[in-house]
Amino acid sequence: MRPLIGTSWKMNLTSSEADAWLRTFVPLAAEWTDRDLFVLPPYPAIWVAREHLRDTAIGWGAQDVHPADSGAFTGSVSAPMLADLGCRYVEVGHSERRRLFGETPELIAAKVEAILRWGMRPVLCIGEPERRPVAEATTFLVGDLERCLAGVDPVDLPRVIVAYEPWWAIGEGSVAADAATVGDIHRSLADWLGDRAGGSPGPVIYGGSVDADSAPRLLAEPGVDGLFVGRYALDPVNFARIAGTPIPSSGGQP
Repeated sequence: MRPLIGTSWKMNLTSSEADAWLRTFVPLAAEWTDRDLFVLPPYPAIWVAREHLRDTAIGWGAQDVHPADSGAFTGSVSAPMLADLGCRYVEVGHSERRRLFGETPELIAAKVEAILRWGMRPVLCIGEPERRPVAEATTFLVGDLERCLAGVDPVDLPRVIVAYEPWWAIGEGSVAADAATVGDIHRSLADWLGDRAGGSPGPVIYGGSVDADSAPRLLAEPGVDGLFVGRYALDPVNFARIAGTPIPSSGGQP
């Protein structure tokens, strides 16, 4: 499995700012052929990402989606709309969506189904609200996955990207979880996903205050299949430092 490294900009960067970000980042990423990269801008800037990335190997996508394909849902954006823009990835289940907008695992599950239905890959964010021992955290996370993936056929599970983002490691002033703990949790999640899929699971990537210092330690940990970067990536040079992190010979795999 090739390492997967992406960024979600949250509600940051206008279309003009996105244009400048991509003009800086794309040339920096041209030499990396041993990893997969993606960028999730706000809705208004998706078309900008498409213009800059359509002739590259870098994917683009969205930070949310409505579960219905169409209808009277003013202000919402559907999966077919995103697919029409060439999106390959759609983020769902982020802790901010759950806390600020009251999104439940059942709603997230419906969004996951819509994303898969339209040929895109969900980036399903999961995380425990507070620090817990690894066994307790894993039990909590598996319970959430069971609900969020309830409608997914096992054959489609390898298309699902799980982004482990402990809530307590997200936000200004927070620090990434230690790599050994992250590795333990990722391996447990991969085992559960593999059993459910009846084979190889999709990638389990880590997000949660990732920066250039923590990235090498995280990617060197077996079971960490990639990284999902937030605020640190709002500077394209910073994101390039992470995206270009040397990949260990094991590729972060068990």
